[in-house]
Amino acid sequence: MNRAPIGVFDSGVGGLSVLAELRQLLPHEDFIYLADTAHIPYGARPGEEIRELTNRAVAELHARGVKAVVVACNTASAFSLEHLRARFEMPIIGLVPALKPAVAATKTGVVGVLATPGTLRGTLLQDVIHTFAGPAGVRVLTAVSAELVPLVEAGQANAERTREVLRETLTPLAEAGADQLVLGCTHYPFLAGSIRAEFGDTFALLDSGAAVARHTRNVLETAGLLNDHHQQGKASYFVTGDVEAARPVFAALSTGQTEPLHLAAAGG
Repeated sequence: MNRAPIGVFDSGVGGLSVLAELRQLLPHEDFIYLADTAHIPYGARPGEEIRELTNRAVAELHARGVKAVVVACNTASAFSLEHLRARFEMPIIGLVPALKPAVAATKTGVVGVLATPGTLRGTLLQDVIHTFAGPAGVRVLTAVSAELVPLVEAGQANAERTREVLRETLTPLAEAGADQLVLGCTHYPFLAGSIRAEFGDTFALLDSGAAVARHTRNVLETAGLLNDHHQQGKASYFVTGDVEAARPVFAALSTGQTEPLHLAAAGG
């Protein structure tokens, strides 16, 4: 099993930001990336539906022979990790908002979290706030927009409408003195350029990608599942929605991709 691929799942293209970190830290591993583009966004869906969609996606990755799955979606992680770990006998790695380093780094005592509606509804974010911010006396402010994920999915991460939404969403955090901004969705690292264009160095931007990659490496090493080949790993990509509609966005956001992009329909 150590030469089997690692599965990476997200509701859309956001998890590509996590995949880039995984491929950098684990260059000899093969990856299968699955995006549930037919049902994105997850944020406004009921928790039970999020769990069902996530279960379905992880079951497909399991059927494709993966040795572990990284749930590269904050909303899916917030609602589904316990259920997935009870169902599948393989490592399941989820996302935790990067609040701990934000609390450690803040000079103003105010930290902002840019999240999706689903992540705010789940208990994971509140648990992390209670664990790390409360004891440190750090104030945590949350901001949410239902528009940002669809804009990234449409390849509009740097569009004027995206910057307008970011201005509306993040200005209250800036005015309240937040100096750290936790990107609580895997789509949001692709907005870093637009956030910088609007707010300069007001916020330090923090996401979970690098930490998840390190945790994944540690989990695989402990389980004896690291690939012992020394050749460059490959990645394959699958979507549940329209392949041709997704292709240009995947091509634009697959940072560090050296091999030709292989994108196909899931379930085939």
